[in-house]
Amino acid sequence: MTNVKNPKTFSGRVIEDPRIARFLFSDVRMSWVWLIVRIWLGYQWIDASLHKVTNPAWVSTGAALKGFWESAVTVTNGKGPIAFGWYRDFINYLLNTQAYTWFGKLVAYGELLIGVGLVVGAFVGIAAFFGALMNFNFIMAGAASTNGLLLFLALLLVLAWKIAGYIGADYFLLRFVGVPWKNREAEEAKPVTAPARQ
Repeated sequence: MTNVKNPKTFSGRVIEDPRIARFLFSDVRMSWVWLIVRIWLGYQWIDASLHKVTNPAWVSTGAALKGFWESAVTVTNGKGPIAFGWYRDFINYLLNTQAYTWFGKLVAYGELLIGVGLVVGAFVGIAAFFGALMNFNFIMAGAASTNGLLLFLALLLVLAWKIAGYIGADYFLLRFVGVPWKNREAEEAKPVTAPARQ
């Protein structure tokens, strides 16, 4: 019978994460590595956003995003930057509904918020997830550039969400919202009670 309280058990067996995964994504000693990754990645997002948040073509009219979308949906000689027809249809829908007028603001300020969140270490897992989502969409629209590397690093930060912001604002924020780090020694010192016999 599956233990509903602990999703890592099946038929009474505990499925542990591999030791290397626990070390990389759960051991606070690795928080120094994730600090370097998230600050570098956050800087990339802030740098990408600064020319957008000060540009009316992004935050007022959305003309810059409109131009990007129009070039992405262009098909020449049967080929275009977008490899999947359903994604081209999605971008065409956004163009037809003039979504670029508000979506440009979302991209510009979203990039800035992702960058700030990563640099200060605030809700790193959430910031990295939205960064990965933006990188994925840029890639789907045919803009490879550095998006593949940024997507990969963002996904690693999502996996390391528990410790990636340990040296940062998450040290306090995650405790406040109810996701505290547990002291392994204190957990191991708790007395183990035997299950009641039936």
